[in-house]
Amino acid sequence: MGAGHPDDAHPHLFRAASASQFSAFTNRHGETMTRTQTGIDRRRFLRLAGASAMAMAAAPVLASCATPGTDESTIRLGALFPVTGTNALLGEESWRGVQIATAMRNTAGGVAGKHVEMVFADIPDVNSATSEARRLVFNRNTKIGLGAYGSSLGLAASEIYSRTGNTYVELGAVSEAITARGYENVFRFNPTAKDMMARHMDFIEGYLADALGKPISELKVVMAHEDSSYGQSLVELAAPMAKDIGLANFRAEAYNAKSTDLSSTVLRLKNLAPDVVIAVSYAADAVLLGRQIRDNNLRLGAFVGTGGGHSLASFQQALGPVADGVFDVDYAQVHIDPSYTPGIDEFVQEYRNRFGSDPASGHSMANYTGANLIFDILEMTGGDDDPVAFAEAAREMKREPASTTAGWGFELDEKNQNTLGQMFVMQWNGSKLETVFPPEAAVREPQLITPFGL
Repeated sequence: MGAGHPDDAHPHLFRAASASQFSAFTNRHGETMTRTQTGIDRRRFLRLAGASAMAMAAAPVLASCATPGTDESTIRLGALFPVTGTNALLGEESWRGVQIATAMRNTAGGVAGKHVEMVFADIPDVNSATSEARRLVFNRNTKIGLGAYGSSLGLAASEIYSRTGNTYVELGAVSEAITARGYENVFRFNPTAKDMMARHMDFIEGYLADALGKPISELKVVMAHEDSSYGQSLVELAAPMAKDIGLANFRAEAYNAKSTDLSSTVLRLKNLAPDVVIAVSYAADAVLLGRQIRDNNLRLGAFVGTGGGHSLASFQQALGPVADGVFDVDYAQVHIDPSYTPGIDEFVQEYRNRFGSDPASGHSMANYTGANLIFDILEMTGGDDDPVAFAEAAREMKREPASTTAGWGFELDEKNQNTLGQMFVMQWNGSKLETVFPPEAAVREPQLITPFGL
């Protein structure tokens, strides 16, 4: 999944248009979508010759009703995000970031003198991610796909783009599996789950141990995590990292995110008497766990969320002042040193203009940053979206840390993973989730406030 995870109980931020309605949606923002019939060009056909039998069987039917891909005046890219279903909350937030990046780039003259058009697909589940990726490749003739917030969704969509000889760029999902398959034309620009857990360990080493007055070897840390693959995968990453920094007293406590009573988990935590709790939660269980820590009078030195429910405004709204002091590791949020995140003020203002509020999470800014990196690469190719040209330019492009709106740098490794993306530590202060670590990006110093205290 992505760095934050929604819950069914949360209303949609907005209802995006369906695929059939999207041309009208984009027209309101100056992104005209044509319906002219065309076939797949010869160069594309030769690349598709090596695709899987399934994809080749579908190609003749889909090509017969295909619309134009990139041409001399327009760059067309496929954008795949879940805006309905259980992933809609942060899927829509991610899509908003891409929309803002596209509109702002077009206002500034486009990419290599070409207008940028995002051909949208709603992918609420894995099956739709697969079918919509096929539609965007064959029917809409897009050579570059981007998305997708959820790791399972990104894995499915990228499989189609890669097997048909095209390019896929992940902008939000954090599972290591996205780039672990070694596909030549699958890229990821955002930081990963491993980066997230590394930031947890940095924070323990660089702040919490000293602030709590204990050497790392004596610090007790419990990772309370929901028991799906999301939580378990992060525990598997955290355990060896904890050992590497000398955190001898590290253990995990699993719970069911759908439980309506987490008091047994809280009692186990109370018996363990940890100095620090690292939590991996969705939205509803994040609130429930916080309430029951309060109700059972569990006193902790520090509580650190891992994206998910602890990043959402709904978490603070549900708990009120007792959320003050809770830390969270996630993508950059809007309360961060603007000198470390150039362009953040313009991004936030554009978000407000379009959607009437501040960003709901860091996902919009992460996807905004990722989309702009794609546009920068396409500038280098002269607007050519050919997979070979894009890959060569992507591997050549370099950006220093703190040079993008999300605070990332950019340099790809041998698996096409951006090695200079990073996560940050924030802390709830009233309704603001303020960046407190690392110091160079912080708006203030972290404070040890008893989490969920009365």
